[in-house]
Amino acid sequence: MIQEATLEPTISDGMNPTERVVKRVFDFVVACVGVILLSPVFLCIFVLLRLQGDGPVLFRQERIGYKGRPFYILKFRTMAVETEEDGTPRLTPQDNEQQTHLGRYLREHHLDELPQLFNVIRGDMSFVGPRPERKYFIDKIMALNSDYRYIYLMRPGTTSMATLYNGYTDTMEKMLIRLQMDLEYYQKRSLWLDVKIMLTTAKFLLAGKTF
Repeated sequence: MIQEATLEPTISDGMNPTERVVKRVFDFVVACVGVILLSPVFLCIFVLLRLQGDGPVLFRQERIGYKGRPFYILKFRTMAVETEEDGTPRLTPQDNEQQTHLGRYLREHHLDELPQLFNVIRGDMSFVGPRPERKYFIDKIMALNSDYRYIYLMRPGTTSMATLYNGYTDTMEKMLIRLQMDLEYYQKRSLWLDVKIMLTTAKFLLAGKTF
């Protein structure tokens, strides 16, 4: 458990208090509707992963979120159970050989992220915001750029401008670029910008674009 972040922001939030409330209500309602509409997809993936028979269906991993609070992000499991069995976190490339065949398909189409709808409902995450990171890597980023602490002023998101245009963050260089893009989002964010990011994400998914 890490100490909750209580810093005074020195960069301004693009959203006012009313917009932040609307954003949270929107997240909750849309996530609930999404779980209902996508329940057949959830069931299908659950059955396929159970038939694969090599481990649990869901993957839970501690991430650091809003105000520096830890939470467990939920995903459908795409990696072999023995991944990181030595306890050392690693940046894994998208084509990692420890992915299962089904897991590779789920990750390529971002279907492994669907359980994060429950994270959104719980308030751990938002639809749009910085991707949540593990403390191990946050410490490494903070050693290079302490501005990461301002990320704690936002709920982490399922998608973001950095997710769409910085690609899969499998290097520290990409993590630092992502940080700058996330801080720019914080200062410019608005309800309309969130809608545009969500629509762009949907467009990329339908087009099969890798990000």
